[in-house]
Amino acid sequence: MEYRIEHDSMGEVKVPADKYWGAQTERSHENFPIGVGLETMPREITHAFGILKKAAAMANHQLRPEKMTAEKLSAISTACDEVISGRLNDHFPLVVWQTGSGTQSNMNANEVIANRGNELAGKKLLHPNDDVNMSQSSNDTFPTAMHIAAVIALEDRVIPAADRLIATFLRLEEENRGIVKSGRTHLQDATPIAFSQEISGWRSSLERDKALIQASLPQLKKLALGGTAVGTGLNAPKGFDAAVAQAVSTLTGRDFLTEENKFHALTSKDELVFAHGALKALAADLMKIANDVRWLASGPRDGLGEIFIPENEPGSSIMPGKVNPTQCEALTMVAVQVMGNDTAVGIAASQGNFQLNVFMPVLIYNFLQSARLLAEAMDSFNRNCAVGIRANREKMRHNLHNSLMLVTALNPYIGYENAAKTVKKAYKENISLKEACVALGFLTEVKFDEVFHPEQMI
Repeated sequence: MEYRIEHDSMGEVKVPADKYWGAQTERSHENFPIGVGLETMPREITHAFGILKKAAAMANHQLRPEKMTAEKLSAISTACDEVISGRLNDHFPLVVWQTGSGTQSNMNANEVIANRGNELAGKKLLHPNDDVNMSQSSNDTFPTAMHIAAVIALEDRVIPAADRLIATFLRLEEENRGIVKSGRTHLQDATPIAFSQEISGWRSSLERDKALIQASLPQLKKLALGGTAVGTGLNAPKGFDAAVAQAVSTLTGRDFLTEENKFHALTSKDELVFAHGALKALAADLMKIANDVRWLASGPRDGLGEIFIPENEPGSSIMPGKVNPTQCEALTMVAVQVMGNDTAVGIAASQGNFQLNVFMPVLIYNFLQSARLLAEAMDSFNRNCAVGIRANREKMRHNLHNSLMLVTALNPYIGYENAAKTVKKAYKENISLKEACVALGFLTEVKFDEVFHPEQMI
């Protein structure tokens, strides 16, 4: 491998000749061989750094044109566009397990953009600290990258995936209207419910989760950029914070604002905790929905068997013909991972000492993993399972009419205690509710038939 010599304030460093990163990135690459190849800083953060570095150059050109010249702005902007597109991903090798402020990832972006910009300019035009990092600190850029990445992940991935699953449930509601089945509470028989009502519960849960995620977005759209090292804005020109937030908005097509209190923005991560709490709520509901689906589809002969779901692959290496609810299992495992991530996010957010939180990389790593997994799992579950759900009408009708909890309809006519006696006799003697009620003398056959209509109990 060929190398070139780069230098920083600590001296010279050998850097692979074909990479745009510089001395500080190489030091981190060498000093933190933890999770290499497995836990690289999320590409969403790389993408966000491209946006914020271009926005910072635009703001600096507006406020400091003598320092951020049009030539420098052009070179930085072009290099940033390549970062945003993902073209330069191979030049961002650093892992999550680095400095807790994300300083090395900030410098990784500064060095790559400067070196690529210089290559484009054909001369030594840009310095990573003086130009690409102008008016900034790692302490305000990394939290800004976190917020940009989180907003994009929620708006472009999680919410659309939830909408697609909601649309499927809306269709299933309409297709299954008029089908009445047994309800269940405590995993025991309960009073009847319409299948469309059961599906509407799934759909409504996802709609509420979506609303919770949307409620977190306004706070996530407030940016720390402009606070520099400790929140005072040292070395940033007056108005830089507002100008750079406007530039980020222009580049992303979203309404980002500058955070009013930069001392809060650098040390507190409560906005991300709140937003991830909404993701955990979504995960909890997806767990419930997936469990409902696999219970209802259990069988094919010895389970509930009230719905059919797509048969996607063989389910056993030893039991021929077995097919399992694998999409439900994948979705529930994702839900477990997100719930675990929520603990990591909360603990990381609690580590804001004085003017800086130094657990930011692990926080955003878990946050973005949750968003990515939820979006992809919802789409997989929707495409490979939910769209193919069909009611087993015959089994639903059988279970409904076999349920002893239909006796609840008799409460107004024979009272709770007599209804309970009816159930116990029917269960003990394995006879119908009608036979038990008539045998006990609570109702005549004619009266029983007159008041007992399971399909009307919904």
